[in-house]
Amino acid sequence: MEDDSQNQDQRTPFVIPDSSFAREELLAELDRLNRRLARRDFELIQMKEQREREVLELKKVKAQLEEAKGVLEIKVNAKTKELRDFTANLEQQIKERTRELSEKVDESENSRVALMNMLEDMEDLRGRAQEEKEKTLAIITNFVDGLMFFNASDVLEIINPQVEVYFSLDLDESRQILDKRVSEWGNIKELEPLVLLLGPDLKKIFRKEIALRENMVLEVSAMSVGSAPSKVGTLVIIHDITREKTVERMKTEFVSIAAHQLRTPISAIKWTLRMVLDGDFGPVTNEQKDFLEKTYQSNERMINLINDLLNVTRIEEGRYLYNITAVNLEDVVGKIAETYTEIVKHKHLTLKYQKPDKPLSQVKVDVEKISLVVSNLIENSIKYTPANGTIYVAISEDQGKIKVSVKDSGIGILKSQEERIFTKYFRGLNVVRMETEGTGLGLFISKNIVETHGGKIWFESEENNGTTFFFTLPIASLTPPMPSDDPQTAAVQKL
Repeated sequence: MEDDSQNQDQRTPFVIPDSSFAREELLAELDRLNRRLARRDFELIQMKEQREREVLELKKVKAQLEEAKGVLEIKVNAKTKELRDFTANLEQQIKERTRELSEKVDESENSRVALMNMLEDMEDLRGRAQEEKEKTLAIITNFVDGLMFFNASDVLEIINPQVEVYFSLDLDESRQILDKRVSEWGNIKELEPLVLLLGPDLKKIFRKEIALRENMVLEVSAMSVGSAPSKVGTLVIIHDITREKTVERMKTEFVSIAAHQLRTPISAIKWTLRMVLDGDFGPVTNEQKDFLEKTYQSNERMINLINDLLNVTRIEEGRYLYNITAVNLEDVVGKIAETYTEIVKHKHLTLKYQKPDKPLSQVKVDVEKISLVVSNLIENSIKYTPANGTIYVAISEDQGKIKVSVKDSGIGILKSQEERIFTKYFRGLNVVRMETEGTGLGLFISKNIVETHGGKIWFESEENNGTTFFFTLPIASLTPPMPSDDPQTAAVQKL
């Protein structure tokens, strides 16, 4: 306090001049001082703002440094963890590898022991295989049927004695064909039918017949052993069916004789009944006429049955075609379709015949037999199509063949029975329920007639939605030779 008072005492007293000039200078000085203070304040404010900006910048830098520090710490921690995991994993792999090596050492020892045991088992199996082989060879040697085994290269490896008996082969001839393909069998006359049947590449066949001699008929089947990628070979089985064929021939002869013997009296009954119905023996009452008509219809069914049986016997004897002529099949089919006009009207059906768009080529056929095929197909459609149904008959030419189709809107064919349609005496369950009468021979006869002409017959059907039967015949310039009427001239026949 004393210092302050002393300083105040030492200060020069401020004397306000009396003159106006002095006042003006003082005011000017004050103004200058104020301006200097203002500039100083402005500079201080700018310095403060600069400092604040620097502080803010430093804070940003600090935050960035802290963020970089955090990221670096995370990376360092992750890398540290990764190194620890890698180290642990490496240690685990080393342990597992050590364990595996140890196990392999143990396994090699066990494998050595197992290999020794396997060698012992293999020796035992080899002995059993040899025993089974000897048993198999004994079975083949003593088998009642002839057996021939061809390896995957179609080379004959095994032939049993029964084959030698069937074909009358001696020991030298048997040795000639062993270890050879069929095409290398040479000119052994006894084997020519078998060579012809099997072919050079061993065709897959099933139940084909060979007529060696008058009293020797053999049935041959060739089947693959193993699937295609790993085919083991082909086994040919030869079975003697001479007795069966003899019985079949006797049965056919009996049916033929019986049918012929029945045909004459039944035909006589037919014409007698017709004469009575026509009034040739005097008038008949309506009641008598009704009974006679029923008897006449039953007699007609008997005649049709006998005719079918005779046709079957002729087919089986190979003497079914007689008059082969070149005809335009359109005329034949058209006339047959026209004959059923009244019948379909009576049954309240519609029959439509579709003519070809252009003239057809001729075919070589037995007109009577082909007419029977067309009639059978149309009659079946009429029988098994309910009232108000429609039947379509069409004929056309395509790719060197004449194609005939008969389509109906009838009851169709059961899916489970389609495979049996063309067999003898077969009638479908739904057909029997609808039409009790019938022999089941019509389609069998039709199939044989068409195939004998070198054609093909098939059908498409859906139960309750109708059936369409088709058959094709080659045109005259492409018709293959007809089979001989003499069955003994055909060395190989299909069963």
